[in-house]
Amino acid sequence: MADKDLNALFLDTLKDIYYAEKQIYKALPKMAKAANSDQLRAAFEKHHDETEGQIVRLEQIFELLEKPARGKKCDAIEGILDEGTEIMDEYKGEPALDAGLLAAAQAVEHYEISRYGTLKSWATKLGMKDAVKLLDQTLAEEKKTDDALTKLAETAVNAEAA
Repeated sequence: MADKDLNALFLDTLKDIYYAEKQIYKALPKMAKAANSDQLRAAFEKHHDETEGQIVRLEQIFELLEKPARGKKCDAIEGILDEGTEIMDEYKGEPALDAGLLAAAQAVEHYEISRYGTLKSWATKLGMKDAVKLLDQTLAEEKKTDDALTKLAETAVNAEAA
């Protein structure tokens, strides 16, 4: 059995976010379809495309580590995505649907930002320069998406829900 050191924790967390990204990739088209706002739908579609690239970058990190790209079930993302599904079911056809979808999407973003920030910090500590670059690229995308969702909420979606 391998030592439970920072390398092991990094790999374990990498598997976690890999699983999470694959689940997010599957959920985004459903969220886009459910959205009433064209702007929100477009944001979900854009993030779907970005998520595909993020999965590829994670696979590149697995290659750098000479490990197979395998996910590990992530209960946290399952719960966050389940909440999004509940919102879609409970608020279908209601004015607050888009506000709820947007809030659910931001919960996903905040989870991703937390995970990528942690992985980047650990990769830096472990001297994984190539992994740091890949993680930093994804972290920047996630922060940009979160900022765009905040602006969309403040300028349109929340007012339409009220």
